[in-house]
Amino acid sequence: MNLFPIFKFLLPLSLLLGIGLFQRANLTSIKGDSLEEISEFDMQQQSEASALRFQLLSNLPDFGFSNLVSSWTFLNFLQYFGDSEMREQTGYLLSPSFFEIITDRDPGFIDSYIYLANSISMYAGQPRESIRLMEQGLSELSPETVPRSYLVWRHKATDELLFVRDTQAAQISYATAADWAERSADPDAANIAAASNQTAVFLANEPNSKPAQISAWSQVLLRATDDTIREAAISNIEALGGRVLLAENGQVTVRYRSEE
Repeated sequence: MNLFPIFKFLLPLSLLLGIGLFQRANLTSIKGDSLEEISEFDMQQQSEASALRFQLLSNLPDFGFSNLVSSWTFLNFLQYFGDSEMREQTGYLLSPSFFEIITDRDPGFIDSYIYLANSISMYAGQPRESIRLMEQGLSELSPETVPRSYLVWRHKATDELLFVRDTQAAQISYATAADWAERSADPDAANIAAASNQTAVFLANEPNSKPAQISAWSQVLLRATDDTIREAAISNIEALGGRVLLAENGQVTVRYRSEE
């Protein structure tokens, strides 16, 4: 049995584990101090370790296990994203790089697109890059092969409508999401198809439709991965004339003033 290909896979993986353990130990030391006491050297050291980790992930051979590389990259992204204290100091500039690997290696990793859109559009402030990466993934997807892929069109539409203000592109993305949902075998697809089609019609008839914007912010609220995004979504919904209602069972409902 030829073990060389496996060795070539495990060697960079072991290096990644070593970098991760080094970062964890270093972060433990850094977090013992206040944010004000984090030195430029500490930040540079962490940035260089993150960049090296990304470089290793980029060059990691998959030997037919591209989904494994994608999952490992996603776990590394979560560690990077979750270090909020360091991100406050150095920003989220590596977020697009992580998702470049994921959409290239495993475009059908649908759950990762929520984090892609949130971290790149709202935290890194690069919605056009978020849209580009979603388009990269969508070019390899179809509702027949990946039933929940219609969700990526909805994430893309949200970024287009709210962050780059391209209403026409958003209208097309919502209409495509409706089409893909109608062709999907996913049990939730029928409801998504109806909602997507309704928003597409809103935007076609009234490009500056507040209900469409409220609907888009509602999607941001539902896909929120932390309190910062939830608070931003609620604030924008209320500014547009919407109202967020939280039931005792935790269910979130968004209403327009015209509905009350």
